Amino acid sequence: MNRFLLYFLLCISAACSTSPSANIDWTVAGGDPARTQYSGAIQIDTSNVSRLQVAWEYKTGDAREGSQIQCNPIVLDGILYATTPSLRLFALDASNGKEVWTFNPRDVIEELPEALNTNRGVTYWTDGEKKRLFYAVSSYLLSVDALTGLPDRSFGTEGRIDLRSGLDRDATSLYVTATSPGVIYKDLLILGSRVSESNPAAPGHIRAFDVRTGERVWIFHTIPHPGEYGFDTWDDSTAYMRAGGANSWSGMSLDEGRGVVYASTGSAAFDFYGGDRLGDNLFANSIIALDAEKGTYRWHFQTIHHDVWDRDLPAPPVLATIPVDGVNRDVAIQATKTGLIFVLDRDTGAPVFPVEEMKVPVDEHLQGEVLSVTQPIPQKPEPFMRQRMTVDDLNGLIPDSSFKALKEQFMTYNSGHLFTPPSEEGTVFFPGLDGGAEWGGSSFDAESSMLFINANEVPWIITNIRKSGNVESLTKGQVIYQEHCLSCHGPALEGAGNYPGLIGLKNKADDRTVRELLRVGRGMMPALSFLTDEQVDAVTDYVLNYREGITELPSDSSFFRGYSIRGYEKLTTPEGLPAISPPWGTLNAIDLVSGKIRWKVPIGKYPGLETGGILTGTENYGGPVATKGGVLFIAATPDQMFRVYRKRDGALLFESKLPAAGFATPSVYEINGKQFVVIACGGGKLGSPSGDYYVAFALP
Repeated sequence: MNRFLLYFLLCISAACSTSPSANIDWTVAGGDPARTQYSGAIQIDTSNVSRLQVAWEYKTGDAREGSQIQCNPIVLDGILYATTPSLRLFALDASNGKEVWTFNPRDVIEELPEALNTNRGVTYWTDGEKKRLFYAVSSYLLSVDALTGLPDRSFGTEGRIDLRSGLDRDATSLYVTATSPGVIYKDLLILGSRVSESNPAAPGHIRAFDVRTGERVWIFHTIPHPGEYGFDTWDDSTAYMRAGGANSWSGMSLDEGRGVVYASTGSAAFDFYGGDRLGDNLFANSIIALDAEKGTYRWHFQTIHHDVWDRDLPAPPVLATIPVDGVNRDVAIQATKTGLIFVLDRDTGAPVFPVEEMKVPVDEHLQGEVLSVTQPIPQKPEPFMRQRMTVDDLNGLIPDSSFKALKEQFMTYNSGHLFTPPSEEGTVFFPGLDGGAEWGGSSFDAESSMLFINANEVPWIITNIRKSGNVESLTKGQVIYQEHCLSCHGPALEGAGNYPGLIGLKNKADDRTVRELLRVGRGMMPALSFLTDEQVDAVTDYVLNYREGITELPSDSSFFRGYSIRGYEKLTTPEGLPAISPPWGTLNAIDLVSGKIRWKVPIGKYPGLETGGILTGTENYGGPVATKGGVLFIAATPDQMFRVYRKRDGALLFESKLPAAGFATPSVYEINGKQFVVIACGGGKLGSPSGDYYVAFALP
């Protein structure tokens, strides 16, 4: 039986067995265009959730070491669409998990690199006859027929367009992809991007494409061009030609009635030094409202001025209606990595609750840096995580000897404020680089005006390293390494955090292997395709022959400017635990009327501690979903558990072990009156094993 006929029979069967109203779909990533992560399904409720069981499992078969699945599946007309660790696209019968079709992107993209972007969902469009799915693989946006799983050859070039093109600046050799799905408005696909967080980086401009042809219809410059609003917030008038970042990587929300798309943006590159991009840097770290049809500016609100803390906005704003002083207000709710929540008027961008421009530390430890003297701090709602870390917050669960060593280490760093400036001595970044809030987003319950959000409370250390130094003592390979490799692999090739050391690499890899890695990347390492052949040869010689490299001096001093960092380092105890006292991960319910936290519970169990009855919580990735049935579904933790909480008070009602950690947001849907909740089980983060399962739960 061919794929189209099977799909047709499944749709006919669903239509004949029940009325269309019997099904509850999950039509876009996040559940709806407003990104509320909420379902009106009521079959699973607080009285019966303890009876949940696995309804079906689907194994994709392509997990590999370090691979992940972060996809939030969509479900329409009884069919589930999602992606695998290697970014194959597939369709399943959502009632039983049986495969309808699969699509391999290698059929469309020749010489697809091994290192691929993550994917957090796909985008669906139909005109009533044609049905299309869109998602990004490497630097390409693909269009696939949702009926057959075949590429739409009329879209772009044989079913794909190159996202590095059409940015009003040459980005053909730079890293550009999309990890989050776009939004559909009429016949437009509106899409953000993921770009490099180091220099050189592509600009994060937002674009709309014709869903049928792939033609670019409009572009909004998140790094403004001359004559555009915000251009004067970059002190260098040439910034629009060279600065990168300010990208909407986490997705967008859409108000279809207003015809407005709301985008949240990331930091400008480089994340931890802004001496070469002075000014407030609009539209980095901003919520931006755009006319969805034309791409024209409506309003913006910047949450951090001149960000040097990597505090990009991690999830799209949630569009909701809440009572404010007895009057219903349409708002955009933006959660942040810092644990702060901005509630903005959906028409004007004005804060609904007071936001104060607070004076912050501006001790400029780094040469050439000029920090903003104030930062916006919302006075309501209250923060959903701690806002600072001092010596009094150190982890007391460890032996005295370890605590003493930890305290001595901590006292060598700069710390104590939400906006403590980066430094060469090392600065404690708390809230940390991964939140507070992260890309899993939050769930909004309109009945109670409650926002449910999970948070991380883990400190990091960032140590800046001056890249200037003695030019005469550096080889060309060392200069390139400092610019593009040092922040992950360390100044002495020793590695840091999740990034491997390169000392002794020549005993494990040859010249050809290293050159290939630099060209196409692998795992967490992006492709450095913008390097010339000469530069690739130079850095290859350096990493294979550390301190024995070539002696040719750098001919281009433009590589030699500003600062890099020693690496991405979590601040931990000698035993490897987070250096701060628990909790390290929480699930929170925030009352958006009063602005108060209604309840907070630790989420996740830490190996070796749970037996002592200590509820520490763990780092967590992937968001919650609330339902009208009174429950809250979430996975997100490295202990591989899927949990259900009572949304009224945070009581844990159900938990089940998954085949791999579910670092993704679940989807909730109903077919023929039967409710399901499905979660991607990809693992691969926080030291957890990689997996390749989708698991659906339902009542017996």
